[in-house]
Amino acid sequence: MPVADTLHGVPLFSRLGEAELARVAEAARERTYPKNSVILFEDDPGDALYIVVTGQVKVVLIGEDGREVILSVLGESDFFGEMSLIDDEPRSAHVIAMEDANLLVLRREDFQNALEAHPRIALGLLLALSHRLRRADDKIGSLVLLDVMGRVARLLLELADENDGVTITRRVTHHTIAQMIGSSRETVSRTMRDLADKGMIEVNRRAITIKDRTALKGTAGLG
Repeated sequence: MPVADTLHGVPLFSRLGEAELARVAEAARERTYPKNSVILFEDDPGDALYIVVTGQVKVVLIGEDGREVILSVLGESDFFGEMSLIDDEPRSAHVIAMEDANLLVLRREDFQNALEAHPRIALGLLLALSHRLRRADDKIGSLVLLDVMGRVARLLLELADENDGVTITRRVTHHTIAQMIGSSRETVSRTMRDLADKGMIEVNRRAITIKDRTALKGTAGLG
């Protein structure tokens, strides 16, 4: 897929016209990262914006004991690295490829030039940051107020809403879910079985399907 077409699918650039997209595309560089490779290290200088073309990456904090906490899982058309381009601070987390990933990279200078030339990018950036802040608030609230089943239910609803509200096609293991909600893999596995036994979800090798959204929302404290 041409770079300009890829950029058009990114909310940050979706308001640009063809000529504007073409100019941004000229400055972007394609990079490939194999599974489990580190794309960014926490505290690295913030010198570029990254856009996921294919594959999945995870944004993580790693404790001194090696334990990971996943802040978010990003897929096609998602982007990361924008915070450091705005405040000129080091990277706030590691970013690691969960599978082979193809990315577009836009250097700081090129991104700032695009931002100055096309103010509509700034609106897209503000909307994206607002969305991420709301999600962070929701995550903090769920960690404080919900038990493990409630946190799993809320995460499943969020993942389903990325698609059609019913089917979760993003590949997330029980281990990944555990790292995202602050629990253990064993506890998440038991919780997933409980939710399936109660008829709220159906799990197969290809996808997770929400079978009773109303009940799942109630479990997530959203009813």
